[in-house]
Amino acid sequence: MPLDEFDLIRRYFTRPLANTVLGVGDDAALVAPTPGQQLAISADTLVEGRHFFAGADPESLGWKSLAVNLSDMAAMGAVPRWYTLCLTLPSADPVWLAGFARGLNLLADRAGVELIGGDTTSGPLAISIQILGEVPPDRALRRGGAQAGDEVWLSGPTGAAAMAVRHRYGQLRLEGDDLRLCEARLDRPEPRLALGRALQGLATAAIDVSDGLLADLGHIARRSGLAATLELGDLPQPPLSDEACALPDFDACLLAGGDDYELCFTVPAERHAEVLALGRQLGLPLACIGRMSVGEGVSVLDCTGRPVTLAAHGFNHFA
Repeated sequence: MPLDEFDLIRRYFTRPLANTVLGVGDDAALVAPTPGQQLAISADTLVEGRHFFAGADPESLGWKSLAVNLSDMAAMGAVPRWYTLCLTLPSADPVWLAGFARGLNLLADRAGVELIGGDTTSGPLAISIQILGEVPPDRALRRGGAQAGDEVWLSGPTGAAAMAVRHRYGQLRLEGDDLRLCEARLDRPEPRLALGRALQGLATAAIDVSDGLLADLGHIARRSGLAATLELGDLPQPPLSDEACALPDFDACLLAGGDDYELCFTVPAERHAEVLALGRQLGLPLACIGRMSVGEGVSVLDCTGRPVTLAAHGFNHFA
């Protein structure tokens, strides 16, 4: 017998709640934010064929659907608390739903965030999540606070996820450990939640790298009314073989590929040592990759000081 909407919700998306007044099953959820905290609210939609490949593994898709939203909380320095899920499904396939819920719940439990409501309907596969987190007043990280002279930092290597995308499109070829690493970065990104919270009071601006490093750093530059200059040789590289790093598309993936979900942030130069110490504390390879200055736009210099030119700076959702 086919699942109806309410059976589907009860079977796969109704779970015990510890920090919610009223969750799944009513016309609206009820939550009690921590007194004295501000709410940080974000939403993302993933569409099959646009943001993920047709036939994607449902467990990995469940993980990633929540991870991209948790990454927004990390970029704001917020603690994630609750989320809602809207699912548009071609069919109510129990095997697919079980896998999706398994990946979703695995990451939700690890992040301490609770599913409190949402909606389901029939149609082309699309996943929309709205997430709510908490942050102390005047402590949220924003895109617009960078100052001239600030250093630009990155929480880890970019490029591997974009290389996996190009492999699946047949635009380049990866094998063995290279393929496994790149696909893991694409399918199971790790939101940098602990780093985001630790950057409160240290970073002057922050953003998560979802659409490509140049595109997303460009948002910081634009909102801060400044320019950013990156040194290509200072960018951390994913631990790939020499053959993979020598592929013609490697630099483009590193700079403009997207789907990385690392944090890019700015810090006053005099606090350089504090950032290095924080990286050691969290076990993250935090790297200083450039500097903010008076001007506009984002530029990249190679090891000789010459500008690096790319055809695109990041993912275009409407291209």
